[in-house]
Amino acid sequence: MASDARSGEYDNAGGRTRFGWINAPLVSLALASVAVVVFAALVQVSFGTYSMSIVQAWRAVFDPAVLTSPYLLLQFFLGEGAADAAARAFGFEATAPELARETIIVWNIRLPRVVVGALVGANLAVSGAIFQAVTRNELASPYILGVSSGAGLTILLTLVFFTGLAVYLPILAALGGTVAFLLVYSIAWKNGTSPVRLVLAGVIVSTIFGSMQTAIFFFASDIGVVQSAIAWTTGSLTGTDWEQVRTALPWTVLSVVLAIAGARQLNVLLLGEKTAQALGMSVERVRFALSGVAILAASAAIAVAGIVGFVGLVVPHIVRNIVGSDYRRLVVGCVFAGPALLVGADVGARLALNPAQIPVGIVTGLVGGPYFLYLMRKKQQLGEI
Repeated sequence: MASDARSGEYDNAGGRTRFGWINAPLVSLALASVAVVVFAALVQVSFGTYSMSIVQAWRAVFDPAVLTSPYLLLQFFLGEGAADAAARAFGFEATAPELARETIIVWNIRLPRVVVGALVGANLAVSGAIFQAVTRNELASPYILGVSSGAGLTILLTLVFFTGLAVYLPILAALGGTVAFLLVYSIAWKNGTSPVRLVLAGVIVSTIFGSMQTAIFFFASDIGVVQSAIAWTTGSLTGTDWEQVRTALPWTVLSVVLAIAGARQLNVLLLGEKTAQALGMSVERVRFALSGVAILAASAAIAVAGIVGFVGLVVPHIVRNIVGSDYRRLVVGCVFAGPALLVGADVGARLALNPAQIPVGIVTGLVGGPYFLYLMRKKQQLGEI
């Protein structure tokens, strides 16, 4: 493990190289993931009330009128206020170009769903990878450790009882996820933790919080709120737009940057507490700081898409099998593979019962459940890594 974690730091001449950890499997994984996302996106934007072919969708997505307009792109991703401020600061024209009907439909209605799916997939995959290192437990994920249920409960409370606080959903979700994780950790603690105790404690907390989520439905008199709450608890990308992109994007960037910056610490944690302490690491402080990054990433995903299960469990395993256990590769691989899985799953969710749409969380559950069973059957010592 230690040699694998340090592999790629030196070039053939024995000198240290900053990007020596990037290898062919990682590049291949990234390219394949981008191809999956692009293909799934073109399929996704081709379906809707206004039908168009994949060729028309391709032309709309790559319409030069959009791609050459910095003001319009900033307006989509950062909002009108940020676009106006950037136009004044950098001196470009603060007007949006005239767009074709297909371009308007794709960029205003259909493409945001793909972008949100990519952000959610990246967040959940990175979060799961961090949790697996922090707990040294290959079964760890935001869903398994109760973080998803804690964040989901907070979101439901906000939607039903404190609607005025909806603008702070990512922060509130992060607080709920933090409380849930602290409960799991305290329940599992007994002169230290073990992989089995952490998983069992996560099941306990998830069950309790799940029951509380169900109870909240009885206090919601508005059918619209109930339908929205159901969408949150099952995980859905239906109806997402650029507002959700702008909500998740800054937290996603922050989480990914912090995860990559903490990759070396994650590698050291995998060596075990005694080895990490011998190397001068304050294990508990680093563990909780990195857990905070994982909770932030998971909460940003839950705040815009609800509780999407198993992505944080499945993706890190797939990436680890391809690129190895070095967390610099693993985190970057998850940033690419997570969007590929979730955007692809969302295409399946949309087309499986067309014209009806099922929540993407159902599809990821159908994929993740059998994979979880596969891990149980394959591993002789399930849990520790």
